[in-house]
Amino acid sequence: MKGIVLAGGSGTRLYPATKAIVKQLLPIYDKPMIYYPLSVLMLADIREILIISTAKDLPAFKRLFGDGKKLGMRISYAQQNAPMGLAEAFIIGESFIGADSVCLVLGDNLFYGQNFTEILKKAILKLDGATVFGYPVKNPQDFGVCVFDNNGNVTSIEEKPKNPKSNYAVPGLYFYDNDVVEIAKQIEPSARGELEITEVNNEYIKRKKLHVQILGRGMAWFDTGSPSALQSAGAFVEMIQCRQGNYISCIEEIAWRRGFITDKQLRMLGTELKNSEYGQYILNLTGEKT
Repeated sequence: MKGIVLAGGSGTRLYPATKAIVKQLLPIYDKPMIYYPLSVLMLADIREILIISTAKDLPAFKRLFGDGKKLGMRISYAQQNAPMGLAEAFIIGESFIGADSVCLVLGDNLFYGQNFTEILKKAILKLDGATVFGYPVKNPQDFGVCVFDNNGNVTSIEEKPKNPKSNYAVPGLYFYDNDVVEIAKQIEPSARGELEITEVNNEYIKRKKLHVQILGRGMAWFDTGSPSALQSAGAFVEMIQCRQGNYISCIEEIAWRRGFITDKQLRMLGTELKNSEYGQYILNLTGEKT
């Protein structure tokens, strides 16, 4: 399976903070926002990843990650000329995806939960068409929303409905088989001129190939596209890390624990960051027994 991080967009909801920097490089507490969605793909053992962003912002991501070899991964980059919708990621990434299945994660989404790794592995192992997630929210009208029948089956997904039929939003994490590329090519732009991921999901529903995994109380999800959400996510990460001593979305630690890199490589990564608490955390890990 391949992985795509969509890290484009203009970030106007975060102005003026994003007038000079893409939002996915803004910090959520102690690390760039993009570390959080990237870590999701790594936890799913996905090591070939495409980062999609604008021509202006791609050089910054390349400076941050390079080709991914330091993390035991292969990271590629592709340009999105304009924010034409989430589904465009599969068209832009067609050659990268090739004949594989693909996981798309949005660059401003943060997920955290005790059993999250197992949830990701299950989504991949049982993938038969598409798997998305349902997460209960107080403001479903701001998201794509699942519509259920009386038996609890999803009959459709509505994009930002004025009168939501449930409070289960679809977060920015999607697993698809290889058919998603052709499906994305066939959908028409919405009224706002974008290729909506909801239309892709509804096509899978028509084919009876969409599975919705409900994320319950044990999971935390943040869409960090607004100032208040960004601040809330940062406070959440700070609380967990300071109270437990374990870091959220430390990509170097994940790469080491997943076997992508060796003890020696982890020490080298920690040494590069040794003047920060983040770097000291990594160096402390090197004393652990694997």
